Amino acid sequence: MADFYRLLLGILCVWRVTHLFGAEDGPWDVIVRLRRAAGAGFAGRLLDCFYCLSLWVSIPVAWVIGKGYVERVLMWLAFSAGAIVMERLTEPRDSLQAPVPPAHYLEDQED
Repeated sequence: MADFYRLLLGILCVWRVTHLFGAEDGPWDVIVRLRRAAGAGFAGRLLDCFYCLSLWVSIPVAWVIGKGYVERVLMWLAFSAGAIVMERLTEPRDSLQAPVPPAHYLEDQED
């Protein structure tokens, strides 16, 4: 039971922090300012991708909760995967469907 508790605790922590940094404004718009300051570089792209961000957020959580090197590595991946599942379960139904790309249109050039 204690192992399940640690797994659930880790998944919820990783999901919460990842969701905060990736999708929320935060108190007094601190997080949205952080995302703007990150720009279009590595940090900015990282904050735009929930999957990527969850991998980075899960590292310290796995380090704190895990016991031993092997368990920490496995928890790192499990926490990220669990956070991704949580994100998929909590996002609005409409966003689960891929957007329809616009039709490709080319005009003939006049000679």
